[in-house]
Amino acid sequence: MTKESLTKADEGKRVLNADGTDVGRLVAVEDGRGYVDADPSLFETIKAKLGWRDVTEDAHPLDEGSIERITDDAIYLRGTL
Repeated sequence: MTKESLTKADEGKRVLNADGTDVGRLVAVEDGRGYVDADPSLFETIKAKLGWRDVTEDAHPLDEGSIERITDDAIYLRGTL
């Protein structure tokens, strides 16, 4: 299944650039905007998957317009983060 809009269910997924480079994990979704942590710890990844997310100052905002597609396992960007 693929989609183009972020939801809370996407928290914890890998985020990949257009060339397939892994750039981090989606740690939070708030009001349609995602937040990507480039180097989350295992604990932060598990928290995101459980919905116990934290948006830190290290997290990069991700607008839906930057997303090519969202699958069950990852979020693919149109370009680079």
